[in-house]
Amino acid sequence: MSTILYHNIVFGPIHSRRLGSSLGVNLLPDKGKWCSFDCIYCECGWNRNGTLDHTLPTKEAVFHALETRLRALKKEGTAIDTITFSGNGEPTLHPDFPAIIDFTLQLRDELYPGAVVSVLSNATQTGRKEIREALMKIDNPILKLDGALDSFVSLIDRPVAKDYSVKQIIKNLACFKGDFILQTMFLRGEVDGAVIDSTEPSLVKAWTDMVLELRPREVMMYTIDRETPAQNLQKVSVEEMNKIAEPLVNNGVLVQVRG
Repeated sequence: MSTILYHNIVFGPIHSRRLGSSLGVNLLPDKGKWCSFDCIYCECGWNRNGTLDHTLPTKEAVFHALETRLRALKKEGTAIDTITFSGNGEPTLHPDFPAIIDFTLQLRDELYPGAVVSVLSNATQTGRKEIREALMKIDNPILKLDGALDSFVSLIDRPVAKDYSVKQIIKNLACFKGDFILQTMFLRGEVDGAVIDSTEPSLVKAWTDMVLELRPREVMMYTIDRETPAQNLQKVSVEEMNKIAEPLVNNGVLVQVRG
């Protein structure tokens, strides 16, 4: 597949279908991938194919790159809606993630006070107090949970840690008291002989019950948009996702659907 890797600490701004004009920040290796998941739909490819580089940027390098880019964009008069931590894997794995968030918030307040700070995370590190506290400081902690059942999450997200538990992740997310954005991928297809369908009724019910239990301030439902490392995967239509979202909307949950 044609993988997408970000070869700079700061990239963009790019237009995001969910976040508008987004200045990206990559805290992971710039020539490889480092993630606690190995998702079948990841645009960065399989973990095993991203081992060319495991060198993380220092926090000082991140500070310099972010400040330099933001000051240049400010001088140019370029609008920024969000500063988004994503990149080549899971951003919260960086050992200086909390300090980097603090610096980013200070810089945002000085240069782009109208912008928000967002983190796209798979939530695997939310069991760590310092990571939770850092995520609670930002505007948009966008935390992924692709299902409510271990068997399904293991099939499509392939957690690296053998003790990964959806029940534990839900417990961690409950600490946010609803002040987070839940992100869920919907797809169907076949992987290694196993049939995958996010719209299967028992999976949908478990997921819906989980959302109503956690009551996030927003739910982002989306489907595959780029080439995927696993073959034989298909989109779920906007119409299908809207149908799944109905019980949530009827219960006062804000839902954003992206096809």
